[in-house]
Amino acid sequence: MSRDETGCEPADPDNTLTDRLNTLLNSSGPGYVLSLCPSTLYLISAPILFAAPQQEISTLGHPTGDERATLVVNGPVANGAGHTTAVDGTCSNCNGVILRNVQINGTRLGAPPTAGGANIEMGGPNSDQLIEYVHSFDPRGWSCLHVAEGPFTCTNVTIQNNDIGPGGSDAFQQWADGISVSCQNSFVINNMINNPTDGGIVIFGSPGTLVENNTIWVETQTLLGGINMVDYEPWHGNYTNTIVRNNTIMGGFATSSPAGNEPDGTNADDAVIKIGIAVGPRTWFGDQYGSNVSQSGTVLNNRLTGAFSYAIAVSSATNFTVEDNVLFGNTSFIGARGPNCTASDNVPTPAAFVLDPSTVQSSTIQSDFQSISDGDSLICVLPPDGGDFWPFGGNPSNPSTTSPASPVSTTGPSPTASARGSSGSSGKTIGLAVGLVLGLLFAAVVSWFVRKWAIRHAERNRLFNSTRSPAGYTRSI
Repeated sequence: MSRDETGCEPADPDNTLTDRLNTLLNSSGPGYVLSLCPSTLYLISAPILFAAPQQEISTLGHPTGDERATLVVNGPVANGAGHTTAVDGTCSNCNGVILRNVQINGTRLGAPPTAGGANIEMGGPNSDQLIEYVHSFDPRGWSCLHVAEGPFTCTNVTIQNNDIGPGGSDAFQQWADGISVSCQNSFVINNMINNPTDGGIVIFGSPGTLVENNTIWVETQTLLGGINMVDYEPWHGNYTNTIVRNNTIMGGFATSSPAGNEPDGTNADDAVIKIGIAVGPRTWFGDQYGSNVSQSGTVLNNRLTGAFSYAIAVSSATNFTVEDNVLFGNTSFIGARGPNCTASDNVPTPAAFVLDPSTVQSSTIQSDFQSISDGDSLICVLPPDGGDFWPFGGNPSNPSTTSPASPVSTTGPSPTASARGSSGSSGKTIGLAVGLVLGLLFAAVVSWFVRKWAIRHAERNRLFNSTRSPAGYTRSI
């Protein structure tokens, strides 16, 4: 069938669709634009492969809402393996390729994860790629979007203005990331990441990368980590000039209605974020990487609200700067030892900002961090199974969400909630450096309300199974 009269490539007949799309990319050369038809489902049976520099895959007219064409991962799966990737831009000649204004439905549909790649695989031995205005959700594999380092030559990939998630299940080892980036000198900016279950944004070293003005939140599932700087491989812990700043991370909120003057309520799914921002491999993997550390990264001016076990946790790090990160609105810090916490783990009481000083060296850390004696495997904690421990508040998908409230005072602990409240920050020195006192920065939340595109939700409510919790797992990229 020839191209539609409107200038887009039709989805029918679907039995030739995957081959037709790949043939167009493979035969059309640099700069070719593969235009998909608005409000159309494309049931693909294998990945769609970029084949030449500056090629583009997009929806005709570049809509930003549900009118975006949807590539549906529809190939076979058997024995835990099969079709997982919708679009692949990792070819040896994929400099400058663009994926924009489309949707990617990974169609896991509650099944266990499938071995293979992410919904979107970009990066590799390339530079100057762009992913924008893409909605990627429900991946069969381990991530909604992965930008790989290739032979450590990938550089300057921009990931912006995307709506990502939901992804994975919070059942044990069935998690999925939102955005996973390993390409150096890249930009992850202005993305909205809803209901991932492994890491909202996972930074695999990615030296020189800027992660800024992203919003990560949970609704019906527990998330292990909002932004993770924990992976030793493949860059051997090198986070030089990797900057995480001005991001907003929103843990779980009460789903019940306020009653009287009660500060907290229940959450139907027991949803929390275990660690809002995690720094250092020990926070995640325990002693799996021995004395190896994350080094030379920067975490500045990030804002956190809602229910967490730990807002920020730092362990096994050197030459890091962590300053001027704040809580806003209503917060709770809740959790308890889970069945996958080892007998030797001294699981710290949930708290806003925690640091293991025995494994952190030559770093500048804001003064409101609490010292803990054991920063290993903090994600082994579990949220409480019910109870009035979730703060009242909202998230970007809740029309009642308002701008950040003034800090509220901290109250005493409850049986499973160690603290409630909000806190500013100032500086202190760990090792050689001296932190600076800076003011609270309230910015960027209003950007939620000027989005030109709707955030699409495809998740199903799932109750958190309190017998399942994360152990130190490995992530391959």
